[in-house]
Amino acid sequence: MNQPVCIVPCSDYDQSTVSAAFDALLACADLLDWVRPGMTVGIKVNLIAPRRPDAAVTTHPAPVRELCRRLIERGAKVIVGDSPGGLYTPAILERIYQSAGLKCVEEVGASLNYDVSESQKSFPEGHILHEYSFTAWLDRCDAVISFAKLKTHGMMGMTAAVKNLFGVIPGTKKPEYHYLYPSTMDFAHMLVDLCRAVKPTLSLIDGVWGMEGNGPTGGNPRHAGVLLASRDPYACDVLAGALMGITPDGAPLLMAANAQGLAPLSADELDIRGEWKSFVQPDWKKITGETHATFSQNGPLIDRLMQTALRRRPKLDPALCIGCAECAKVCPAHAISMRETAGGKRPRFDYGKCIRCFCCQEFCPRSALIVHRGAIARLLSR
Repeated sequence: MNQPVCIVPCSDYDQSTVSAAFDALLACADLLDWVRPGMTVGIKVNLIAPRRPDAAVTTHPAPVRELCRRLIERGAKVIVGDSPGGLYTPAILERIYQSAGLKCVEEVGASLNYDVSESQKSFPEGHILHEYSFTAWLDRCDAVISFAKLKTHGMMGMTAAVKNLFGVIPGTKKPEYHYLYPSTMDFAHMLVDLCRAVKPTLSLIDGVWGMEGNGPTGGNPRHAGVLLASRDPYACDVLAGALMGITPDGAPLLMAANAQGLAPLSADELDIRGEWKSFVQPDWKKITGETHATFSQNGPLIDRLMQTALRRRPKLDPALCIGCAECAKVCPAHAISMRETAGGKRPRFDYGKCIRCFCCQEFCPRSALIVHRGAIARLLSR
């Protein structure tokens, strides 16, 4: 909690602009003084889906390329990779690297990961996570860097440095973790535990263009014009949330990190290097979290009925749906089935089975699913 968080302006992804931003980052704190000649550094980027860089879904290749260049100048060997959701094969990785523009890191001497083997890890000191599957390519790395994207998120409210490390779980195993930790706070504590287990040496957040609205894949690009970096991923996330105007009660990860004694709830309590308040955008379109309220004074039945009424759920926009069934395939609770309608096949939701992980919303290729809040929840949040 004592590590500084550096924030520098970066207005666009032009090479000269990005290079100047990295000069400023390294001037505010010696963030790369741990790099030693001959060591292998793994950069874990956000490659959740095969999207173009300008969609603001994935970490933009320009700052990743610049980071690779600076690490290699210091004598490190650099590997860039991720395990996106779904099938985890070399062919899938190649498709995503191509679409995300990340082949450019090879121009400066870095390599892209195609190793899809897995290993098992134990973490007995975890708050809730004690063992987990791990993408084995990171076992070859002496240090891991999390290079995240600044975005809203259906389940966690926001995704940045800590949530980015969920990508160390192999793609097809991710739904299992949603099923093992179905409550929002349990899942948040699991993610914090996972970050503690991976121990990233450095965390960066690409906030040049972030995402607002129906994130992490179906929202709209939003210009923030910043890069963030810190050796403390939890502090990095506190500042990231503040920039988007997200309060801790709308970001379970921030609450979980605070509960585990890893970060304050307010950015004002951080050691921030660089002017940051002018970059705060309170009108950033957010995915509002579940309303936490109790009605037990009215009896357990009323309490259960009201909690059900307040619960968020995935909702379909039929005009955007193409009937591809990706939502049904990715649902860890098997709460989605496909049915014939006048407009073709459409998903049908069994909300009794739904665990509100919003994997369907996250991986819909047409952004046809949104996080829906009922009328009562919207009224109470006013």
